[in-house]
Amino acid sequence: MRAIAVSEYGATPAPTHLPRPEPGPGEILVKMIAAGLNPVDWKIADGMLKDSVEARFPLILGQDGAGVVEAVGAGVTRLRHGEQVYGMFRDVERGIGSYAEYALAAEDGPVARMPAGMIYTQAAAVPTACGTAMAMVDEAELDTGQTVLIVGATGGVGQALVQLAALTGAKVIATARDDMAGTIRRLGADETVDHSEGDLNDQVLRVHGDGIDAILDVVSDAQGTERLAQLLRPGGTYVSTTWSVNPDVMEAQGHRGVNHIGAPSAEMLDRLSDLIDAGELRVTVEREVPLEAAGDALADNRAGGARGKTVIRI
Repeated sequence: MRAIAVSEYGATPAPTHLPRPEPGPGEILVKMIAAGLNPVDWKIADGMLKDSVEARFPLILGQDGAGVVEAVGAGVTRLRHGEQVYGMFRDVERGIGSYAEYALAAEDGPVARMPAGMIYTQAAAVPTACGTAMAMVDEAELDTGQTVLIVGATGGVGQALVQLAALTGAKVIATARDDMAGTIRRLGADETVDHSEGDLNDQVLRVHGDGIDAILDVVSDAQGTERLAQLLRPGGTYVSTTWSVNPDVMEAQGHRGVNHIGAPSAEMLDRLSDLIDAGELRVTVEREVPLEAAGDALADNRAGGARGKTVIRI
């Protein structure tokens, strides 16, 4: 089968041919139609997990994907041959990922039936970005009447955060340049601020002089987080995907700091599917590329500036 893999950590992702995997007990084999690109894909290729996970090489890249169940292993009952599914397919220890014609997943893992009427390229863009956003909103415990700042709102996670935070009834302030401000407002943001137009704290405080209740941040480093945390009212919450929060310092300042840890599941995907089916969550695919161009797409993603999701057509 065709795949995009690395021969070792730090190697350039490249097209390769590998044997088709076979499902073991409790596993499904999925014929992949599309794979979603996430920053974690090139980070893993660089060696992000080298000190914690013993990888098998060649290591197929990719976490998210969508396709059709091709075969099922012994004991599988939840999913059947021919069903359209989406979810997460990465298993570094086995060298398995979603950038391939076929991928394996545990039936009880983060894989579920696709939302009704959704095409494969959209479904492949959902699991990591929207799942991360849903977990962050849950962790922030947002409520009606609160004010939340979303930092990094124009990427895949950020756009989902805007929509999911707005569904809680909170007032949403989102970071976006002028050329994306309209899009972000249509997704549910009440206000936008542009870091290229000056200090974010100053821009927020000009409108919200008494501060805000929560910050959901997918981009800031520790120094940026320390600065932005000054916007929080007493008892405010800061949730970070970059692990830039020091919970002890936050607690000493009267706030709650959370470094997000992903815990994907089929139940999470089912929650997302319900929102997508109801028209309450939309996914923007910025770019589609063929499998052979995945390496270039990863390099572009590394350079930053995403305005939606990149999806790989298998």
